[in-house]
Amino acid sequence: MNPKLIALGVTGGIAAYKAAELCSLFFRSGFEVQVLMTENAARFVTPLTFRTLSRRPVVTSLWDVADWRPEHVALADEAALLAVAPATANFLAKFAGGIADDALTTFAATFDGPVLLAPAMNPKMWAHPACRSNVEILAGRGVHFAGPENGRVACGEAGTGRMAAPETIFRIASELLKQE
Repeated sequence: MNPKLIALGVTGGIAAYKAAELCSLFFRSGFEVQVLMTENAARFVTPLTFRTLSRRPVVTSLWDVADWRPEHVALADEAALLAVAPATANFLAKFAGGIADDALTTFAATFDGPVLLAPAMNPKMWAHPACRSNVEILAGRGVHFAGPENGRVACGEAGTGRMAAPETIFRIASELLKQE
């Protein structure tokens, strides 16, 4: 394990643009950052943004690997922390259910270190019983959460669902890494 390597998962929500700032915070603080993006995340922010900020190739697929060893397995052996920001309702459901159908969820299913999720979604989605159940399942497995916060979300609705500020996520991630 590399105590300075953070796996940053980015999922397909409008808050994905905030993940760029989080990536930059990690990198400027001396961490190596390996970004794993879902296909839907790349609809909001391009992999080039994260490649520039992290100075590393971005993992977007299970199928484009440069080595004989699957990237998610190699990264799981090296990373000190998985932070997913934003963590959409879709990601929470997949992670809680053990679904591994893309690079990020497959890595998450392989990784056995500390996990920090920064949920971001419409307040009605956050309040939905299925989402609440998934959060309980994940918390019961020792997954940590940053937010979500209360306030106005991108669609204009107000309530709990807005992704925590990148600085807040960074602070919590740093605290988790000190415990390791």
